[in-house]
Amino acid sequence: MTTLEKDPRLLETEATLSGYAQLLKRRLTEGDLGSLPVVLALLIVWVVFQTLNKNFLSAGNLTNLALQIAAVGTISIGIVLVLLLGEIDLSVGSVAGLTSAVMATQYMRHGRNAWLAMLVAVVMGALIGLFQGVMFTKVGVPSFVVTLAGFIGWQGLQSKVLGSQGSTNITPGPITKITDTFFVPAYGWAFAVIVIGGYAAIQVWSAAARRRNGLPPQSTLNIIIRTLVVAVPTVIAVAVLNHDRGLPEAVLIFVGLVVVFAVISTKTTYGRHVFAVGGNIEAARRAGIKVDRIRISVFVLSSTLAAIGGILLASRLNAETTNSGQGDLMMNAIAAAVIGGTSLFGGRGTVWAALLGSLVIGSISNGLDLKQQPAAVKLMITAAVLLAAVALDSISRRTRKSSGRA
Repeated sequence: MTTLEKDPRLLETEATLSGYAQLLKRRLTEGDLGSLPVVLALLIVWVVFQTLNKNFLSAGNLTNLALQIAAVGTISIGIVLVLLLGEIDLSVGSVAGLTSAVMATQYMRHGRNAWLAMLVAVVMGALIGLFQGVMFTKVGVPSFVVTLAGFIGWQGLQSKVLGSQGSTNITPGPITKITDTFFVPAYGWAFAVIVIGGYAAIQVWSAAARRRNGLPPQSTLNIIIRTLVVAVPTVIAVAVLNHDRGLPEAVLIFVGLVVVFAVISTKTTYGRHVFAVGGNIEAARRAGIKVDRIRISVFVLSSTLAAIGGILLASRLNAETTNSGQGDLMMNAIAAAVIGGTSLFGGRGTVWAALLGSLVIGSISNGLDLKQQPAAVKLMITAAVLLAAVALDSISRRTRKSSGRA
């Protein structure tokens, strides 16, 4: 939910460029920085690594970077939704590993149709989320404990599914094509037009809805500026990808999911209820919101997205092993959501955090790989960035409290 949607006072100053300067000053004063810090951090990371290695911002490397973050970013979307509730899901890595293991064994060992195997994986992820959501909501087990148990238990079941072989190679086919498919430039530009046009249409529709409800409408200038903020990076991204191999299908899936859940979280009643429950659960109950239903559904979505992320990961690696979904996958997914600007305290954040945070973490990892730095260095730097993001969120929260906007 954007600041303008949440705070009608800001509508008074949005009609002119000078008004935007006042808006920025007010947001800085009140600690409501939005995505600005993470965008600046991303630009700094890119400048530093481009200085260290001239190939970092090449079309080929940026395409590889986009492919690398697709799986983690998809999983991070679910983490964002859980964090908006003020909860945590530590099981996403194990869920991704288990569901992709089931997919791989069904496809390779039992000869099932690839699309059916992927569907089974996604449905299994949803059922896992339903189980964990019920345990948390109805039984009363804290989400930390429920998902920690899931982190351990699903990892064990993954090993059981893979058996003594411990791995399953995935032969070329529908699964591997997900990350091996690149669209021709015309498709990439068509995607850009759909994204930009769709975003502009949503802004116009929102302005019309405000007028119908007797609220101060967004100005035409505001709609134009918002659309340009989306249009410029979209056009640049498509141009860069087209300069290499084209728009990757895996990236299209990831970005498509980000757009869909961004719209759901900000433009639907369900999304407003998620924010309400995360902001103040008792107030949400008094307002008639089905709190338990919202909480369970979010955990279902988190595990479902983890399953989709697991499929993307297996597609990229062309294999499924007992290490799939383990290691730093879960940590990176959570870190991406937090670094991208989602509050750990619930009620504040945006699904776009999954994209921005994944880009920051992926850029750091990719840049250090180009410099042939060990994994230990990547972990320490990622930890430092995560700590800085959480510290900034805490400072921002205190500032908002002191200004009466918590």
